[in-house]
Amino acid sequence: MISSPRGGGPGNGTGGRPPRSWFGGILHELSITQEIYRTSRAAVAAHGPGRLERVKVAVGELTAIEPDLLTFAWEALTGGGPDAGSLLEVEWHPARQFCAACNADKPRAQGTWLRLCPDCGQPLQVSGGQELDVLEVAFLPDGAGGESEEGNGSHG
Repeated sequence: MISSPRGGGPGNGTGGRPPRSWFGGILHELSITQEIYRTSRAAVAAHGPGRLERVKVAVGELTAIEPDLLTFAWEALTGGGPDAGSLLEVEWHPARQFCAACNADKPRAQGTWLRLCPDCGQPLQVSGGQELDVLEVAFLPDGAGGESEEGNGSHG
């Protein structure tokens, strides 16, 4: 599981709670987490009854989704239920800014997506960073002796 470049999250020394400033934005991630969970449960149900072990998702930098909030919402959503203890792994996909005039990738200035090259002033091409996909669903079929199965799904 990776963290957002902004840091924080369940493993940040806050006792598994997000910082107070997160509570205004967690509803966005909670509704997305609910859809990821629904999609994952449907993938398991297609193979019969079972328990989720791990779900891997791709999240792009431009989706306005905070990976740490997503994993916190997953823990809250699955805790106490049949899939308690399952993991949500987030694969972070950064966006790329490229200047055709300079023929070079350009770093993003912190806190902004100004689409002009800082060196020559030409427009930048921005690619990637829009991913939101369920990549893998690992689960234990009911009655399995500790062996998990993996399935691939997609959600976008």
